[in-house]
Amino acid sequence: MSLLTSLIRAGAQFQQALEKRPANQANARPVPSKAPDAVTGPGDDRFTPSGNDIADLAKVKSRKLTVDEYKQNVGQDLAMLRETLRHKLAEFDLHPATKLDVGKGEQGTIQLSGDAPQDKLKQIGRDLNLNKPFKEAFNRLSINEPTLHFVDNAMKLSQAYGVNNHLLETLVSDQEQFNGLQDLVHRYDNLRRSVASGPLENASEQRGYAFSLNARA
Repeated sequence: MSLLTSLIRAGAQFQQALEKRPANQANARPVPSKAPDAVTGPGDDRFTPSGNDIADLAKVKSRKLTVDEYKQNVGQDLAMLRETLRHKLAEFDLHPATKLDVGKGEQGTIQLSGDAPQDKLKQIGRDLNLNKPFKEAFNRLSINEPTLHFVDNAMKLSQAYGVNNHLLETLVSDQEQFNGLQDLVHRYDNLRRSVASGPLENASEQRGYAFSLNARA
């Protein structure tokens, strides 16, 4: 009887185990698997630039231009021309506020006009053509100042309206050491020559560069 009793008890325990097993499985909740972290490179902040961000990065190239340095270089030649002309006004007993316009003739000579007697204008003009530093400064200005005006105005408009000037960007090199004033002058001149008409062409460039002393607004 003891053996029969043991078999009955063992069978009952086995049956209870079978009944409990599906219940435990039904109540068990599956543990969601964790997605593996994305592999990122060093310093990756998981930021993808948009189209506007890429455009902003392009603008940085022109913003690195040292316009103040360009103005300082051009300003030295402007000051030299003003000082020379003022000395000439004093030398020929002309009023300090006399208006003088300096231009370049077809042969590359200095031409002078203004609110003064013609004989004195001719004498001053001859002196200026013999003044090598004056002629060199004027020649530099005739090339540098139009380029500086374009760059300065384009950057001011870009900053004011938040738009990128494509013409300006074509003048700027990705390498800062090639963005000196003379580098920009060379590219600006090539671009101007390649365009028959457009933003780079204006009346003053078509007539030729001229410098005015005591010009009235």
